Amino acid sequence: MPGARSFESLKGDLTRLYPNLSSQLQAIATYALENPQEMALDTVARLAKGAGVQPSALVRFAQALGYGGFSDLQRVFRTRLVERSTQSPGLRNYRERIEAFRAAHAKSGPTAVLDEFIGDGIASLEALHEHVSGADLQAAVKVLAAAQSIYVLGHRRSFPVAYYLSYALTQLELRAPLLDAVGGMLKEPARLIGPKDALLVVSFKNYTPDVIEVAQACKARKVPVVAITDNALSPLARTATVCFQVEEKTSRPFRMLVAPMCLAQALVVAVGEHLDG
Repeated sequence: MPGARSFESLKGDLTRLYPNLSSQLQAIATYALENPQEMALDTVARLAKGAGVQPSALVRFAQALGYGGFSDLQRVFRTRLVERSTQSPGLRNYRERIEAFRAAHAKSGPTAVLDEFIGDGIASLEALHEHVSGADLQAAVKVLAAAQSIYVLGHRRSFPVAYYLSYALTQLELRAPLLDAVGGMLKEPARLIGPKDALLVVSFKNYTPDVIEVAQACKARKVPVVAITDNALSPLARTATVCFQVEEKTSRPFRMLVAPMCLAQALVVAVGEHLDG
C-alpha cells in the first residue's frame, strides 16, 4: 500500500490502521495528529523526543504507512501547512498573536487565569473553523433531521455538551432523549435505538468505555452515528457515520469546551433551519 498523498487521506489510513499498530507506533500516530505543524517543520530528533520514542521508530512508523522513509511522510504534513497558509494568509500571524498573548499573561492571579483561558478559547475556535467542513455539517444535519429519535450521549467532560444538545434539540420539538448512567442503566435504553433513529455522541480523551461500547453497538445495528470527538484516532472515528474532530492543543489539565459547545450550537441551529426550509 503506497503512502497517502494528502493529509485527509493520511488521517483515514491512521484511523484504519491504528488498532493494529504497536504501542510505540500508536504513540507516534497520536503525537502526529495532535502536532501537525511540528511534524511539518521539526527534525526527526525533536519529533522523537516529543513523542517519547527513539528516532528509528519514526522511520518504522512511516514505513508502516507505506512510505519509503520519514521524509516522504513529512512531505504530507508540509503540503498541509502550505495549503493552510494559502487558504488563510492571516492565520500564522494570528497564531503568533495568541502565543504572544499567552506569554504576556504567564503570571498568577485570578485575572491572569481568566486571560489564559480566553486565549485558549480563541485558539480553539480558530482551530474549529479550520477542521470542520461544510460537507460534514450538511451530512450530520441530514442524518439528525431524518431521525425518528435522536439519542444523545456524553459522559464526564463531554456531559455538558451532550446535555445542551438534548435540551436544544427538544426545543425544536424533536425527540432527543439524553442517555445517562443513573443506576447503571445506560445499556438497557441504548438497546432501544434502531436504524430509523440516530445516536449523537460526544467523547474526548480519556474516552469513556461505556460510551464507546454503545456507539459500537449502534453501528453494528446500522444506526446512524454522529460523533463529536478530538481526532482521527478516537475510537468514535471508527464507528461514526459523520465524525467531527475538534482538535485542541493545550498542556493544561482543564480542557476547553468552547469549541465543542460552539459546534453543538451550530448543529442545532442548522437542523432547525433545515426543518424550516
